[in-house]
Amino acid sequence: MSLVLGALQIGFILGMLAIGIYISFRILNVPDLTAEGSYTLGLVTSAVITVGGHPYLGILGAFGAGVLAGAVTGFLSTKLKIAPILAGIITASGLYTINLMIMGGDPVISLFDCPTVYRSAYAVLPMLSKDVVKVIVSLAFSVVCCVLVIMFFKTGIGLSVRAVGDNEDMVRASSINADRAKLMGLSLSNGLISLCGGVYAQYIGTADVNAGAGMLIVGLASVIIGEMIMQKRNIVIGIISAVVGSVGYRAVITLVTSFHFLPSYATKLVSAVIVAAALAVPAVKDGAVLLRRKASEDM
Repeated sequence: MSLVLGALQIGFILGMLAIGIYISFRILNVPDLTAEGSYTLGLVTSAVITVGGHPYLGILGAFGAGVLAGAVTGFLSTKLKIAPILAGIITASGLYTINLMIMGGDPVISLFDCPTVYRSAYAVLPMLSKDVVKVIVSLAFSVVCCVLVIMFFKTGIGLSVRAVGDNEDMVRASSINADRAKLMGLSLSNGLISLCGGVYAQYIGTADVNAGAGMLIVGLASVIIGEMIMQKRNIVIGIISAVVGSVGYRAVITLVTSFHFLPSYATKLVSAVIVAAALAVPAVKDGAVLLRRKASEDM
């Protein structure tokens, strides 16, 4: 049972990361590589503010910091005409130094003696076990993010962001400010990714400046697993499937590590294999179709 609860706790937290990745890669169709830097930015921002005795402000600060990081990537991409991939790499590289500056030069910050949103929830729900409370708090964050993001994409600005991802040339021809829409989409995406880091810092009670390594692959794996489970239908299902996929991803990692199929440090390898396999599916299908055609022609 503890393994299931642990998978749910971390899975729901990673759901916010998956939603952010879904927005940039699926809705905007922008290969944004800022994720690893913005995740760590949220982690350290939340940790520093929480150490100061303001855990809830730390969560808001993490989101705000991520929005700014996404805005920088958006500015580099739209105004300075730097390729989105390079813009993300530039921002993520710069964020490493900024994150260390926020931490005062210390690579690790401990929150074990500080109030957090999870410890506050323990006090509000003393009748429940700590593991169950963690699931409830993590689920609450994911649900609130899903609802707010879905509501955003039903507004005029949100529809503009969606339109830019579908057909940017048509949007520009329609006199819609495509650059602003793209900048807002990237800001929201990285805000959610940073929020995930902020919540996770308070969940584990520590913040490490290198914690963001591999988080982009984790987010992509979650999105892909969610799409395989729920299929692509509309944006509402897509956002929900990102959270479902993050839980599924965490369940796979838990199974692999708990039954000792692979050592615990192999989680990033598992993520990479999942993403590579899922992305290779179209090519495999096309290859199978060609083989069938050749076989039928030979007959």
